[in-house]
Amino acid sequence: MSNDIQAGGISIHAVDVARGIPAAGLGVTLVRLSPDPAEIAHGTCGAGGHFDHPVAQGAGVLRGTYEVRFDVAAFYANSDLTLPDPAFMDVAVFRFGIDRVTEHFHLPFKFTPWGFSLFRGGA
Repeated sequence: MSNDIQAGGISIHAVDVARGIPAAGLGVTLVRLSPDPAEIAHGTCGAGGHFDHPVAQGAGVLRGTYEVRFDVAAFYANSDLTLPDPAFMDVAVFRFGIDRVTEHFHLPFKFTPWGFSLFRGGA
């Protein structure tokens, strides 16, 4: 990839569908696995459930393979929802690839304490 190509970015929107609310405070880590392994984003979702990070505008995004990790058990531990100990789902992990780096990749993450849905959405 030449330096003058602008990556489309990776945006994330997380919703706790068990309670029907945006996942404010959900921990997110985005790692590029290849070609140049690096953690490119780490933080929490804001009040609307959006992960506000420069990666959404393309910072650190290259053609390659990625992994996003969502701290589901920690999110619920900080809420009023009681989970078994240990929780059924601790960290939800999703691997995906980016071929056309100029395209935007939107990842809507819908979850409960018992499972999740994640796909490439429209952005």
